[in-house]
Amino acid sequence: MTLLIDIKAFLASARLESFSAAAREIGTTPSIISKRVGRLEDEIGLKLFRRTTRALTLTPEGEGLQPRLQELVAELEDVLFNQERVGMRGTLRVRSTTTMGTAFVGASINRFLVKYPGITIELLLIDRPVNPLEEGFDVSLGALPQSFGGVIEKPISPYPRVLVAAPGYLEKHGSPCEPAEIVNHDCLAFVPVGHTWTFTSPSGQISVDIRAHYTVNDSRIMVDAAINGLGLAIAPEFLAREPIEDGRLVRIMTDYPVMPIWFKAMIPRHKSLRPEVVALIDHIQKDAENAPWV
Repeated sequence: MTLLIDIKAFLASARLESFSAAAREIGTTPSIISKRVGRLEDEIGLKLFRRTTRALTLTPEGEGLQPRLQELVAELEDVLFNQERVGMRGTLRVRSTTTMGTAFVGASINRFLVKYPGITIELLLIDRPVNPLEEGFDVSLGALPQSFGGVIEKPISPYPRVLVAAPGYLEKHGSPCEPAEIVNHDCLAFVPVGHTWTFTSPSGQISVDIRAHYTVNDSRIMVDAAINGLGLAIAPEFLAREPIEDGRLVRIMTDYPVMPIWFKAMIPRHKSLRPEVVALIDHIQKDAENAPWV
C-alpha cells in the first residue's frame, strides 16, 4: 500500500508539474510529496524528475513509466473498490437540511446505497444548526456557518445565494442600493441563519440586523413569499434562478454580494476515518459536481 501511495504522489506531480500543486490536491505537504517520489525512485532505481528551482519536468524514464503506472493504479483501485463494495458494512446516521436533502442529498445517498448494499443509513432532514458530536450523527450536511469543537469540516462545493425581491415590492418600497438601507425594508428571515445578513464589499464585510416581516425555516417557502411581494430575501441562487429569469424576482444590490457560504460535511473527529464515512463523503463530493446549485 505504501508503494501505491508513492505512485499516486508521482502521478499527481507529473500531471500538475509541481510538488506543491500535488500536495494541495492530495491534502499533504510538498516535502512529503517529494519524499514519496524519492522513495519510489529509490525503489525502482530510476530518476523520474528533473528538479530545478523553477520547474519540475519528467525525465525520459519518467515519461515512459507515467502511462503504465496510470493503468496499474486504475486496475488496482478497481480491484480494491470492488472488494470494498462487496464487503463494506455498517450503519450511518446522517443529517441534512431540508432544501439540500430534497434537491440533492437524498438522491445522492440513494445512489450510494445502490453501490454499497451492505451499509444502512438513517437520513434525517433538520433545518437548524446541528452538532453531530452531541446529537449522535456520523455526518451532518449543510451550508450553515456554525462550527463545533471536536468536529471536522470538509468543504464540498460553494453554495451561492442572492438578495432578491418581487418587482411589485420594489415599485412600492424602492430598491436598496447599499446594506445600510435594508433596515428600512421588510425582510424575510431564514431561521437557521438568523436576523443578521452579511454582505461583501471592497472594504470588507458589512453586517446588517434586519427587520423580519416573516420568519421561516424552509428556503422554498421563503422564495415563494418573496415572489408574493412580502419583502427582501436572501435566497439560494438555484431556487431563485427560474423566478429571476421569468421576471417574478429581481436581483438587487449586486454591488454588495451576499457573504459566500459552502455546502460542507461535518463529521465527529473520532468517526472521520470509518471506511463507510470516508466512502460516503467521497461519493457525495463526486456527486456534488452536478448538484443543482453548482
